[in-house]
Amino acid sequence: MIDNSLFKDKKAVYYTLGCKLNFSETSTIGRMLQEAGFRTARRGEQADICVVNTCSVTEQADKKCRQAIHRLVRQHPDAFVVVTGCYAQLKPEQVAAIPGVDLVLGMDKKGSLLEYLTSLDKRELGEVATIPTKDIRTFVPSCSQGDRTRFFLKVQDGCDYFCSYCTIPYARGRSRNGTIASLVEQARQAAAEGAKEIVITGVNIGDFGKSTGETFIDLIRALDEVQGIERYRISSIEPNLLTDEVIAFVARSRAFMPHFHIPLQAGSDAVLKLMRRRYDTALFASKIQKIRSLMPDAFIGVDVIVGTRGEEEAYFEEAYRFIESLDITALHVFSYSERPGTQALKIAHKVAPQEKHRRSERLLALSDAKQRAFYERHIGKEAVVLLEKPKAGQPFHGFTDNYIRVEVDDSAAQDNTLVHVRLGGFNEEGTALLAEMV
Repeated sequence: MIDNSLFKDKKAVYYTLGCKLNFSETSTIGRMLQEAGFRTARRGEQADICVVNTCSVTEQADKKCRQAIHRLVRQHPDAFVVVTGCYAQLKPEQVAAIPGVDLVLGMDKKGSLLEYLTSLDKRELGEVATIPTKDIRTFVPSCSQGDRTRFFLKVQDGCDYFCSYCTIPYARGRSRNGTIASLVEQARQAAAEGAKEIVITGVNIGDFGKSTGETFIDLIRALDEVQGIERYRISSIEPNLLTDEVIAFVARSRAFMPHFHIPLQAGSDAVLKLMRRRYDTALFASKIQKIRSLMPDAFIGVDVIVGTRGEEEAYFEEAYRFIESLDITALHVFSYSERPGTQALKIAHKVAPQEKHRRSERLLALSDAKQRAFYERHIGKEAVVLLEKPKAGQPFHGFTDNYIRVEVDDSAAQDNTLVHVRLGGFNEEGTALLAEMV
């Protein structure tokens, strides 16, 4: 039993890098510390503990993690600094060597943070608490919102795919998940806390069921029945696991939004094979067509990696034409980053950094054009928006069911409320549609 009086009015700061899953897990750590007596440090206050949840998807991500750790150590020189997440699991000794780091927590150890904090007098600073990734077996539940309006429900962790460019399976371990019953209970608890929208997160959520023998379609059917939750969004799901049954269910469901995020990674079949992806461009195109046939106004975001080893100029041009032909909404473009220990390093052809940049810029311009056209189609229409807490001095913003970002400058606007609006033109930055409540 933890003595909560040890931590009464202790102050904590949190810094998260990477994906929605990391944000969900940081929120859960924050809730655990809050229940033990910690509170979030206010601006200008010195923290007693700093928690950094790291990402290691690219070399640039590793660099950003190191920079964040150094910055927090400078800002809070007397704080106990804890580093967790993918970078901490993959390179714990490297992280522990950063001046000011007191504890490195691996993937299976996050829930033990309080136990470490209650026995500091018995421990050495710079301690590494990790186990080999191959031995990670547990699924650590998470359903939290942190400082956001939406909740993030972690339904799955780990990955069995071992794509040639990716280190995530080496950081997160094998695919595993919670039970449908436990996840439904977490959604009910979120509803009791006032949640209106939940984002379903995981590393490879379409692979749900490896631990329990259940299926992803059964999970979303069960979640759809939770009263009080008005909206669900499915975060990134592999195209080969996005079944027609799942698409059809979303189209007719009560609460699942017409919003998909699907990693393509390469628009060339030759490069997809080099990446060891489990689909081809024909399958990917068929999924887009299926979504559009049932949900013409759905938001479809697509991940693409440029400049991976083996992506010759002709392959990129083929990929560009394929992506241009897809009826999608927006692209998330990443430049390939070499990761130690991956099979991609065995591929001879390398793309120069300046060429990666050029390809990235072309795809980003294509994305901007597609997203702007998508937004323009909705100007003048009415929609329902979930309002989110704005930053100081900014208007309320939120998203329509199909993920159009909207700004509402209205004194009657309130956080975490669903409002009917009429969509107008673009804001000055061109990043959102202005709207008035109706």
